[in-house]
Amino acid sequence: MFNLISILIGIVALVLAIPSTIPLLGWGNWFVLPVALLGAGIGALSRSDGGRNFCLVVFLVAIVRLWIGGGII
Repeated sequence: MFNLISILIGIVALVLAIPSTIPLLGWGNWFVLPVALLGAGIGALSRSDGGRNFCLVVFLVAIVRLWIGGGII
């Protein structure tokens, strides 16, 4: 059950991260980071690790996008 919740939270984080890849909308990734970490934390409570890994990948994508844009852009 926790894995399913983690996957759903990861999908929400991914939907928020997709528009944040557009130039000048990179600041939206600051909203994605806590959502993805919440999903990874919930995924860590489950027996399966698929949801946790999915949320960590979304978190990594948001971090890389922030790094490329200098944290704001």
